[in-house]
Amino acid sequence: MSSKSEDLIISLKDVSKMFPIYKSPHHRLVQMLSPPRDKERWYKKFWALQNISMDIPKGETIGIVGRNGSGKSTLLQVICGILSATNGEVFVKGRIAALLELGAGFNPEFTGRENVFLNGTVLGLSREEIAARFDEIADFADIGEYIDQPVKSYSSGMYVRLAFAVAIHVTPEILIVDEALSVGDEAFQRKCFARINALRDSGVTVLFVSHSAGIVTELCNRAILLDRGEIIALGPPREVVAKYHKMLFAPQEKVVEIRARLRSEMQGSKALDSDSLVQNHNYTRFLAGSPTEQEDEQAYLDEHMRPVSTVHYANMGVDIVDPHIETLSGRRVNVIAAEKDYIYTYEVHFSQSAAGVRFGLMVKTVTGFEIGGGANALQQDAISVIDKGSRIKVGFRFTCCLAAGVYFVNAGVVGVVGEEETFLCRQVDVTMFRVMPDPNRIATGLVNLGIVPEVKFLTLCGNAIDNEVR
Repeated sequence: MSSKSEDLIISLKDVSKMFPIYKSPHHRLVQMLSPPRDKERWYKKFWALQNISMDIPKGETIGIVGRNGSGKSTLLQVICGILSATNGEVFVKGRIAALLELGAGFNPEFTGRENVFLNGTVLGLSREEIAARFDEIADFADIGEYIDQPVKSYSSGMYVRLAFAVAIHVTPEILIVDEALSVGDEAFQRKCFARINALRDSGVTVLFVSHSAGIVTELCNRAILLDRGEIIALGPPREVVAKYHKMLFAPQEKVVEIRARLRSEMQGSKALDSDSLVQNHNYTRFLAGSPTEQEDEQAYLDEHMRPVSTVHYANMGVDIVDPHIETLSGRRVNVIAAEKDYIYTYEVHFSQSAAGVRFGLMVKTVTGFEIGGGANALQQDAISVIDKGSRIKVGFRFTCCLAAGVYFVNAGVVGVVGEEETFLCRQVDVTMFRVMPDPNRIATGLVNLGIVPEVKFLTLCGNAIDNEVR
């Protein structure tokens, strides 16, 4: 095994996990009563994991992808200690908080409050420590009076809210999430991903299983592709996800060939360790599109759609008030249509004078990936002085070129303090909006780049009305 450096928090060497598969239930009993030399005749061996080797340093975020039945959940359970490896060595250092299958670790007969104490104790906290953190856990879960109801009456979303709230408040050194967050609503997902990012930035190691390519590429430093219990690809998330999709969407007769090629590429490569770290950079993409004066009558306001992940940073004599989205006629909306124009607007109140002032916004996905934003002016064109007591209304007109989904918006005011430009006020995830599906959208991906396709027949065979199609 690799040397256990101080930064190494998880290390697996040639780890395999076998499950016995019995043809008939009574064979299990017969096998137990048989002498050692005859035990294996009563079952077939199913290897859920085969020769897994990887080293993960502290603070890294690993995405794990693979088809159903590839061994992802088994791998996480071995790392958590829920399952014992059949062969190989497992080294884990630090407190683990895990969200595995829905409701795992909860007693359905206990109330939410009782399960917080039960789960917190299992994760290594004393009763006094749990009591001291209980209010924060309950506030994050935000399930109201249901905290004192038996969890067997909870919806799947309430289960996840409470389980995640406990997991992140036990001060974990390793956070493991197995697709559990997919059952939550978008606002809560954004709140969770914001907390995962904060934990990651504080040095917590995160292992994340997801079928969502976007989540893996945006959250993770590295990714591994599991198939039939083997690691068949590792490296930068975008590359690994591309290989995963190539195998996932290939015709059935091609899957074996693709898998063999990926395994061949892995031959001779070293284990997944800190030396092979490739950082996953977040690429900023900007909203684009030509303006239109046509008023959107489809857009509307959903009063119940409000972010729960909002963060208000301490201000320096400046306050951002009532950020929201409007149609061009001034109608407040948060469910909008693609390819239409809207205005993101807010007021700014100055309780003290400010110099070199600029205003801005940023639009993000549910996972916190920054899609794009802007400011009202370049730094050299900032407003030189705004006097105490001033009130300013800021508006940013934009064309919605985004795919259907839910998005979050920041608001910020910067100014010059001393000789440095700094935030005078900043509000993160201060509002959210949903883009409605567009059945006529031919653009692919998150942002419509306004691509104009052109197809020309270089050789014309058969009947055709025109030799040029646009």
